[in-house]
Formats: sequence, C-alpha cells, structure tokens
Amino acid sequence: MSYTPRLKKEYQEKVIPTLTEEFGYKNVMMVPKLKKIVISRGVGAAVADKKLIDYALDELTMIAGQKAVSTISKKDVASFKLRRGMPIGAKVTLRGERMYEFLDRLVTTALPRVRDFHGIKENGFDGRGNYNLGVTEQIIFPEINIDKVNKIAGMDITFVTSANTDKEAKSLLTELGLPFKQN
Repeated sequence: MSYTPRLKKEYQEKVIPTLTEEFGYKNVMMVPKLKKIVISRGVGAAVADKKLIDYALDELTMIAGQKAVSTISKKDVASFKLRRGMPIGAKVTLRGERMYEFLDRLVTTALPRVRDFHGIKENGFDGRGNYNLGVTEQIIFPEINIDKVNKIAGMDITFVTSANTDKEAKSLLTELGLPFKQN
C-alpha cells in the first residue's frame, strides 16, 4: 500500500464534491486543482556577499524538503552593482505529494506561529486563478533552527491552480485549508 498525503486524500474525498456542488461542474476534470507551489526568495544583498545565496538555498531546501536552485539576474544594473548572470535569489517548485505535504505543514504548523495572525489577505489573486502569499519571517517554519539563522528574511509562496477565475481558486484554497481573513 502506498502513502497518500492527508490533503490529497481530502481533496479527492471532500473538495471535489464540494466544488462540483458549488459551481455546478458537469465533469470531475472541470474541478480546479492545485498544480504547483513555488517558494521564492530574493536576496538583494547577495551582490556584496555571495554566502547569503547559500544560506537562502539551505533554508529553502529545509523548508520545502526538496533542493532549491538559485536564480540569476537577467540584466546589468549599474546603480545596484549588479551584473548579468549573478545569483540574486533562490526558489523551489513543489509538485505532487511534496506539494500537498508542504501545504499541510504551512496550514497546520507554520501560519499559526505568525504573531497576531488573523488570516491571510484575499487580495493576492492575479486574475487567472493563482494566489501569491508573502511570508515576512522564515522562522515560522519548524524546520528552521532559530539559533542558526544569520538574518531574518521573508519569502513569497505562489499557489498555481487550474482554476479559470479567482472565485474558483479562492474556494479551492479555502477548502484545502488556507485561512483567509473574514470581512
């Protein structure tokens, strides 16, 4: 018997029927699903200190459970002392079971550790059914040892869905457990 993440099982058993009833889908394949989660982090100070990229890569690798890659600059910007091809950030793309495991950890352990947390904002949708969430501190994740952190930094988490509208995507993410603010 193979292992299935809790949220993946919940998606198949509860979310699909709920969304089918709410939006009147005629086919199971019409129901929106989470395609991938991208965790990214810009390290602007890496122009001066190359080790900051390594720290960012290590932290994202620990958080995601998958190796992170560095992102490189596409342009020369003289005022920032930036050259084309210099590493300037880090990112990791999660799909499949790792994606569901990360989402489960984010919803159940990381977000409740945020100080004065009242839910996530609804205005992070892009009009095409994707949602962007900004996290201000990486220490909300239990995988990060606070004693080994050299600088507190934030990260962006992008949820890419197959939904056509923001309303469908919000319903999907709410059913998967993301705690949106109540108006």
